[in-house]
Parts: sequence; C-alpha cells; structure tokens
Amino acid sequence: MNDVKNADPKRKAGEQLPLVFSHDAASGRDDLLISERLAAAVSIVDAWPAWPSPVVVLAGPVGSGKSHLARIWRELSGAVSIHPELGSDAAVAAAAGPVLFEDADRLGFDDNALFHVINSVREHGTSLLMTSRLWPISWPVSLPDLRSRLKAATVVEIGEPDEGLLSQVIVKLFADRQLYIDDKLVLYIVNRMERSLNAAQTIVERLDRLALSRGTKITRSLAAEVLNELGNSEPAD
Repeated sequence: MNDVKNADPKRKAGEQLPLVFSHDAASGRDDLLISERLAAAVSIVDAWPAWPSPVVVLAGPVGSGKSHLARIWRELSGAVSIHPELGSDAAVAAAAGPVLFEDADRLGFDDNALFHVINSVREHGTSLLMTSRLWPISWPVSLPDLRSRLKAATVVEIGEPDEGLLSQVIVKLFADRQLYIDDKLVLYIVNRMERSLNAAQTIVERLDRLALSRGTKITRSLAAEVLNELGNSEPAD
C-alpha cells in the first residue's frame, strides 16, 4: 500500500544523504493554520499597532506556535529582537521602534533592563512583544516596579494543539516538501505523537530523510519506526 505520493519527479531514491534535498517551509501569515486555540493570538498580531496596551505577551507551551507568530509580527512591524540584560542597548532599541523579546522565561533577563525597556516603549509610543512558556506572574521578578509594569501587559494564552490542528500541520509540512500523505497515515501519526508543533516538525523531517536514505515510500511501518525512536508508544486498545 502506498501511503504517500511523491509529487516531485526530481526526487530520486538512493542511499545518498538526504541533506542534498532542500525545501522551503511556508511560514508566513497566509500559511498560518488558525484554530480556536490560536485565534486570540492571531487577532492580537493582526491588530498591531492598535493594541490594548504597548506590551503584549504570548504565553504557551513549547511547540504551540509562539515563534511562528513572533516571526509574523516581526515582519509586520519591522521589530528588532532584543535581550534585556545588563549592559545591553535594549532600551535604546525600544525607543527607536517595535522590539521583540522571545523566550523570556527561558533566557532570563535583568529586572532593571526589562523595566527600562517597558518604560522606553511607553514613553516613545512603540511596542514590545514577548513570548514565554509561563505567564508573567510566574516569572522570577524581584523588582516591584517591573512586576507592576508586567501586570499592565496584555497576556494572550495559546493552548496545546488539538488533533485537528496537528493533522493540518502534518499535511502542510509534507506539502512543503511536495509530498502528499494519506489521511489514514496522518491519523496514525497524530494518535501516537507528542501534542506539539515542534514534534510534528521533527517527525516529518525524520520520515522524509529516512525514506530518502532508504529509497522507500513513507509508510505506516516507517512512521512507527520514527515514532518509536522518539519515544511515542502505541496507544492502548
């Protein structure tokens, strides 16, 4: 049974390294797959610069789509990426235009530096978008003035992707490689994978490379092999 059709006649089977093949993953605003869990975050990005507050935080788990939305907003606004730490010029950048601070809870920051960034944004009428796995209330902030500023930020939560969205994402990721996968195989993968967009990306990449290196089609057995390698076990009957 053929589970996936190869739509690109230039793709040849062989034992060579599949890294010689490349693809351009569609990651712009028009390629964004919008579900209920993403709707509020997409709306806030699209609404810029008419934001309810100059500081917006996108909060959600790993692989929830925060980075994709941050890239879209950066392209839309012309924002500069910053990391508010001691000795940085983040506040200067914030005075000049929109700024983006990704993974705030993971990378960490200096309380005073972030406080000055937010003040600069407010004073000069610019914008700050931050992404985080946690809500700002859970960040390790010791400066009372910064905590007060963060309480005034607009926080938009992104939930974990559901099965419907993961199915769409997997189909899209294969289509980016000019591969068109059978619906039953999509369902098989989704029912066994970790619930994250990062996991979907990893699975598709590994399946594509493994199939190319072996000169075979992407089948259920190949998917099972990749899923097992990633620690995804068979669901109970």
